[in-house]
Parts: sequence; structure tokens; C-alpha cells
Amino acid sequence: MNRNIVYGVFVAILIVLSFRYCEFKDDDHQRLEEHSALIEKTIKNVGKLVVTEGEYAEVFTYEDSKDFYLDILTATKKALVIANAKATISYDLSKVETKIDEATQTVYITHIPKPELNINPNLEYYDIQQDLFNPFEAEDYNVIKTRVTNTLRKKIEASSLYTNAENRLITELHKIYILTNSLGWTLQYETTPITGISDFKELLD
Repeated sequence: MNRNIVYGVFVAILIVLSFRYCEFKDDDHQRLEEHSALIEKTIKNVGKLVVTEGEYAEVFTYEDSKDFYLDILTATKKALVIANAKATISYDLSKVETKIDEATQTVYITHIPKPELNINPNLEYYDIQQDLFNPFEAEDYNVIKTRVTNTLRKKIEASSLYTNAENRLITELHKIYILTNSLGWTLQYETTPITGISDFKELLD
């Protein structure tokens, strides 16, 4: 009789422990899913344009000459052009590609988009001089706009505007690192582990 009682108690304990173990596993799996969902939501929330703006003013001189009558006569047109331009550099973070590995609790960033530079010049023309045989035409204004845009592009690429935009990009990406780190997860860019904000700077340089 005592043996039966002991046996019954032992079986009851096993049943209770089995239920507790299953509950623990369910809780662990549920917590893992919650963490994954939270990380995905954070990545989605930072999927917005990070924009840095700059304003530029430049003065250009446009001149074009055409020769006539065996290069004896020359018809020249020229203008003074003042360009006031607004430039924006943006990263479309909705194009950031990520992969979540729940088994290893690792978030992989597999792609970071390149910066996009947009220049919108507002051109004002002064001291326009033109010849009867070489007047200003629509094509001239297109050529001027292209030249002004290309000149501004070179100056902007050599300025601090790109650096400012990159710093804002790093700030947004660092939010993902802070979250994953707080949950005990690992963040990697391709095969490189991310351990702090300085790692993003090194990867983007």
C-alpha cells in the first residue's frame, strides 16, 4: 500500500513537472516571437527618408560663339547667370534589407541603400547679349542648367553635406543596434558583427 502511494506521488510530480516544462517552453517561444516582432517593427519604423538639406548660391558666365563666312565673322551670345540651388541628400531606409534568425537570435542587415543627391537650381539671367545670327534658344537654357547642376554636384560632393547625411543614417541604424542589444540579440552587417556606433562608421566609410 505504501509502495502504491509513493508510486502515485512520483507519477503526480512527473506530470506537474512536465506541465511546468511545457509552459516554460511555450513562454520561451512566445517571448522569442515577441522579440522578433518588436525588432521587425523597429526596423519598419526607421524606414523613412533621412534628409540633409543645403542651400548654395553661385555666379556663372555663359558664352557661346559661332563662326560664319569661312570663320571671318563671329556671332557671340553670353549671359550672367546667378544660381540659387537647394540640394538634398537622402537615404531611403525603406530599402534597407534585413534578415532575422530566431534560432541564433541574430539580426542581419544585408543591404544599405546608397545616398541620393537631388539638386534643384533656380536660375536668374542678367546682362543677356545675343547676336542676330546666334540668338538664345531653348537648348541654351538646357545646357546652362546642366552645366550649373554638374558644377554644383562636384562642390556638394566635396562638402560636408554628405558627412552630415551619413551621420543621420548612422543614428537611425544605431536604433536597431540598441534594441537588439537590449534584448540580448546580435546585430550583423552581412558577416560583420556590430558592437557599437563606431562599427557603422567604419562600414560606411
